Amino acid sequence: MPVVALSMRDFRGYESATVAFGPGLTVVWGPNGAGKTNLLEAVYFGCTGRSCRTGNDREVVRFGTRTARVVVSSTGAHGDHEFTVGFSPGEPKRMTADGAKVERLLDAPDRPLVSVFLPDRLELIKGMPAVRRAHLDQFVSALWPSRTLTRRAYAQTLAQRNALIGRLRAGYGSRAALSTWDAQLARHAIALTSDRREAIALVTTRFGELGRHLGLVEELQLEYRSRSPAASVDELVHELGERWESDIERGFSGHGPHRDDFVIKHGGHELRVFGSQGQQRIGLLALLLSEREAIGDVRPDRPLMLLDDVMSELDAARRSALVDVLRHGGGQVVITATDLDHVPGAGDPGTTRIGVSSGRLLQEAQAA
Repeated sequence: MPVVALSMRDFRGYESATVAFGPGLTVVWGPNGAGKTNLLEAVYFGCTGRSCRTGNDREVVRFGTRTARVVVSSTGAHGDHEFTVGFSPGEPKRMTADGAKVERLLDAPDRPLVSVFLPDRLELIKGMPAVRRAHLDQFVSALWPSRTLTRRAYAQTLAQRNALIGRLRAGYGSRAALSTWDAQLARHAIALTSDRREAIALVTTRFGELGRHLGLVEELQLEYRSRSPAASVDELVHELGERWESDIERGFSGHGPHRDDFVIKHGGHELRVFGSQGQQRIGLLALLLSEREAIGDVRPDRPLMLLDDVMSELDAARRSALVDVLRHGGGQVVITATDLDHVPGAGDPGTTRIGVSSGRLLQEAQAA
C-alpha cells in the first residue's frame, strides 16, 4: 500500500506542508536541524497514530499552536485510501481511516505498513529485553494480523493471574483458583512462543546474508531465548504450579514468555555486549531489512521503509551496498541525508528528491 502523499499542519516545526513520494526511493536532504527527521516522524505518525520518537504526543504540536494534524494518502490494488491523525493536548486523539473514525489506526486493514530506522533505535540491540519482546510481537502482528489476538489474550490472562496473586499475597482468595489461570495462561503462552519462534525462523537466513552484504565479515545470528523448556501446555502448567510460592512471595508471575528475549549474535558473540557501534548499526539495519522482506513475502506489499541519518556512519562501500539492497528489494524507501552525494544514485532517474530547510520543503521533484 504505497504512500503517495503527506500533508502536515502544525506538526513539529512545520506550519503547513504537503509532499508527494515516489513509488521507489525518495531522498530527503538538507542541513542538520532543517526538519528531515520531523518529516519522517510525520509519515510514521500518519500511518500508525503514534510517534516513533516520543511517548509524549504534546511534543509533536508546533510551539504556539493547539493542534497538530497529519494526513497520509495511499494507493493500492483495492483503490485509494486516506488516513488522518489529529492531536490537541488534553483531548483524545482523533483518527480516521477513509473518513470513518477509528480507535486504533493499527487495526485499519488498508493502512500502509511502515518500518523505521532511527539512531535511537539501537536500543533494540543494546536495551532491555522488554524492548526486543515488543518489537518481535509487532513483527508477528505485521506478518499475521490475526495472531495479534494471541498476544492480547496472553496479556489479559497474565493480568488476571497477577491480580489473583496480589490478593493471595495480601491474605485473600483461594490458591485453588490459580490452577484455572495456569491452564489458560499456559495455552496462550505456548501459542505466543510458537508465533515468535516461527517469525524468527523466517528471517534467520536472510538476516545473515544481509549482514554479509552490508560488510560484516562474521555471521549474524538470531536466537530466541525462552525461560521455559516446556513444549506443551501440560508441561508449562506443571512449571507454573511449581512456582506458586515464589510468585506469591514476589506478588507477580515470574515465569512465561513475558520474560523471554531474543539475542543477536555476531560471530557467535552477543552483538549487544561485544559489537562496536558500527557493527550494531549494521546489525539493526540487517534485522529491519530482513523483517521487511519477510513481510513482503506474505503480505501484498513490503512496508514503507523510513531511514533517518543512516549514511552518516557508513563508509562509501557500505552506502552503496545499502542502496543496492533497497533498490533491489522493491517497495518504497524514504531516506534522509545532509547531502545528496551521501546517497549513491540519488540523481538517478526514478528517484524522488525533496529538499528541506528550516521546516520548509524547498523542492519536490523526481530526478530526471
